[in-house]
Amino acid sequence: MVVKAPLVAKKAQAGQFIILRIDEQGERIPLTIADYNGKKGTVTIIFMEVGKTTKQLGTLNVGDKILNFVGPLGVPSEIEKYGTVVCIGGGVGIAPLYPVIRALKQAGNNVISILGARNEKLLMLEKEIEEYSDEFHICTDDGSKGTKGFVSNVLQNLIDDGKKIDVVWAIGPVIMMKVVADLTRKYDIKTIVSLNPIMVDGTGMCGGCRVSVGNETKFACVDGPEFDGHLVDFDNLMLRNRRFICEEDEACKCAGVEI
Repeated sequence: MVVKAPLVAKKAQAGQFIILRIDEQGERIPLTIADYNGKKGTVTIIFMEVGKTTKQLGTLNVGDKILNFVGPLGVPSEIEKYGTVVCIGGGVGIAPLYPVIRALKQAGNNVISILGARNEKLLMLEKEIEEYSDEFHICTDDGSKGTKGFVSNVLQNLIDDGKKIDVVWAIGPVIMMKVVADLTRKYDIKTIVSLNPIMVDGTGMCGGCRVSVGNETKFACVDGPEFDGHLVDFDNLMLRNRRFICEEDEACKCAGVEI
């Protein structure tokens, strides 16, 4: 969705997110910024319809309004000239990776992009990302497009081929980011991940998005969402993300939304 939000678009940077509420009865949900245009005053969000709010969001049409659209929130990506950067996006995580890739390329980096999804239909922004990539790889779990396998397999091949990698950026499912971080740790390659914990207010007050990073408690909304992947307790994050599954199911039933 392309949302007209001039004040948000004017300040947005790669790596940041917004929080929206569809209507007075709606819950607040965070969505990462997939693109932004300060001149046009627009912010692009990409989401998968998996729960009550995202399914309701998917029913909106051109010209409809969203009650609250707050942002940009979070700490922007640390963009600088690192050298060779491998950017890995999995599933919906490809969306927030796009502005990061664009910014890294504009900063003068050699960008290697790896996009992965369960199947071809779940891939996105391929042309846009390839435009800013010096090397471009696609892989799918079922082999319907690109290399059959996982993004970590492609990364391992790059390392085995002797590719000098200065930084890895990984955004996607928690288990994907965990696997990538475990792999790069063995080679001492700096790895940045963007975390997606459950979040309510997005300003550091509720504590719902707390994560353990380097044995310290951090709030993804104000300290992140990007962290050193080698310090993140991914097991704790996955456990916390499953905390409200029953409540989510109940909310969908009450709203008459199929899950």
